[in-house]
Amino acid sequence: MKLKTIAKCAALGLALSAMPLAAAVPANLKSYGNEYGDFKSPTHDIRIANPNEPDKKADSTKFFSLSRLTVGGYGEAVYTRNFYSDNMFRYSYPERYKDATGHGRIDLPHVVINLGYDFGKGWSMGTEIEFEHGGSEVAVEIEAEETGEFEHEIERGGEVALEQFWIQKSFGKGFNIRLGHIIVPVGQTNFAHEPNRFFTCYRPEGEFNMMPCTWHETGISLWGKLGDWRYEAMIIPALNSNMFNNANWVKNGSASAYEFRVANRLAGAVRIDNYSIKNLHIGVSGYIGNTFNNDIVTTEFSETSQYKDVKGTVVIGTAEFDYKGRGLIVRGNFDYGHLSDANLISSWNKSQNHQSFSPYPRSLVGEAAIAYGGEIGYDIMHPMKLKSDQKLYLFGRYDYYDTYIPTATALTDYQWTDRHVMTLGVNYYPIKQVVVKAEFAKRFLKEQYNDEPMFSLGVMYAGFFNK
Repeated sequence: MKLKTIAKCAALGLALSAMPLAAAVPANLKSYGNEYGDFKSPTHDIRIANPNEPDKKADSTKFFSLSRLTVGGYGEAVYTRNFYSDNMFRYSYPERYKDATGHGRIDLPHVVINLGYDFGKGWSMGTEIEFEHGGSEVAVEIEAEETGEFEHEIERGGEVALEQFWIQKSFGKGFNIRLGHIIVPVGQTNFAHEPNRFFTCYRPEGEFNMMPCTWHETGISLWGKLGDWRYEAMIIPALNSNMFNNANWVKNGSASAYEFRVANRLAGAVRIDNYSIKNLHIGVSGYIGNTFNNDIVTTEFSETSQYKDVKGTVVIGTAEFDYKGRGLIVRGNFDYGHLSDANLISSWNKSQNHQSFSPYPRSLVGEAAIAYGGEIGYDIMHPMKLKSDQKLYLFGRYDYYDTYIPTATALTDYQWTDRHVMTLGVNYYPIKQVVVKAEFAKRFLKEQYNDEPMFSLGVMYAGFFNK
């Protein structure tokens, strides 16, 4: 199918998805959110098919029933004014860009359509199609001013990605098997990436710049809920060390420029969440996998090669909490990751003589990366006890992250990767499913660089349309 046809179909799907919000919000529309508060999240649990429950909703002989279909989605539109230069050399020659006037941007970071279906007898499926930054518009046109020549044009950048596609067999609430393309819930943002689950206009930038986000892989997942506990364990393809770099550590390691995902190496991910304390959620997660030589072209090394025993093992550990009660929301996270053989992987990546259109960054990569932060917001309308869903949160957020922590023997230390970010802003909810955000943030770098202030204004929605 041609890309233009795909874009038209996607636009039609988005229009249909938006109709319930444009007309009137139905009573049964429920929002994305945490699993212990006001909202329910379909990121991992779009629908749990109960194998012990009889088919009361519809005739089980029918292949399709609307009562078994789950439709939802979320979207973000953001305007940002950056009061600093975006020149690629602003860290190499900061003195040249000290008085830069800045630049403005309008973006659609994420627009997502979720579809789920309960087949009955414990079988269900889920999909998520995401359009990042407005999707991708490519067209072939005839130019009348150039003797009728055909021209291939890129009208807009962005990405269209199938972020979820899985089939699930449920044996009960405590044990489910999921096969297919799945969200990897390592870190607070990957587990809770819908726009009403964080205060800032964009996803918190510490985790966003340290690891894949939203992280999605094709694999197998075992998960369930046991009392106040939720667990998930996954086997997925390992990351590709050729894609690591200094600015984003292993973030791009899940990317693939090919029509398939290379899986010479497999990795494991695990997550455990607890909800035993009222209004409080605590979660931990982790990832481990060997990443070196996990590419379409593999190399056999001789016994004397310095790369013979290189594994490039990536280990990531995270911890997080979020509390919601009495008009107050508090969230916090801590993430740390380590890469073995970082110097040798950096040497290997820099030495590769790929052609100019190669997707590899040929960059140094740090031995470790770290990100931690937290946010607190208070609904100033909470004391009024209004009989409506309106909320107005005043919030503050702090983030620290460093995506390039070199080894002791590394020749280069990119100090501009060491950053603190302070954000102050407001979130206004006219209804549960829609939020308007405004914020001022400032990124503080080492003293030899220029700090980076910015203002953002955005509108977001997140919700189910028929559940």
